[in-house]
Amino acid sequence: MTYDPTGHLLLTPIDQEAPARVRRLRELGLGEQPDPAFDEFAHRLAEVTGAPYSMVNFIDENRQFFAGLHTPAGTHSGSDLGATAAGGGGVGRFMARDHGYCPHVVVRRKALVLEDVCDYPRFAGNPVVDEIGIRSYMGAPLIDRSGVALGTICVVDTDVRPWGRAGLETIKAMAAELVEQIHRREDGLL
Repeated sequence: MTYDPTGHLLLTPIDQEAPARVRRLRELGLGEQPDPAFDEFAHRLAEVTGAPYSMVNFIDENRQFFAGLHTPAGTHSGSDLGATAAGGGGVGRFMARDHGYCPHVVVRRKALVLEDVCDYPRFAGNPVVDEIGIRSYMGAPLIDRSGVALGTICVVDTDVRPWGRAGLETIKAMAAELVEQIHRREDGLL
């Protein structure tokens, strides 16, 4: 576990790759605005996993941005999830970098499955548990051809979910599919 100089546990891991990620996201034109194709992907991800919330999440040095978002109401911009995590106020697609589990996935560069976040002391203390009520999370990194982890795709639920090995394989396969879509965009094929 990582601690700050005062001895407190840091909930968000140190991210040495953030500057390279920001450069790559800018090259690709990602992480600044909602994208209908990513919203559609998030919707499909929710359908496949049965999760009420799903996201295509790009992470920079300070925040997370849901370029693709699916909520229980089926809306793409009207999410209490993003608004609450951003500190209340209006509805948004941004979340502080120290909220949620995707920053861990990006730094680890491996999928993460938390069937009940409360079973893991490191993750149970994350602000999204109390502020939003997240109890279950599953996410996979989006590692592009340059080797940079751009962000994640993820699903969350306010109930405990037995994702299991099938869920892990699904989220990893869908992450690979989205990375291929991003590559086709970069190559001008979409």
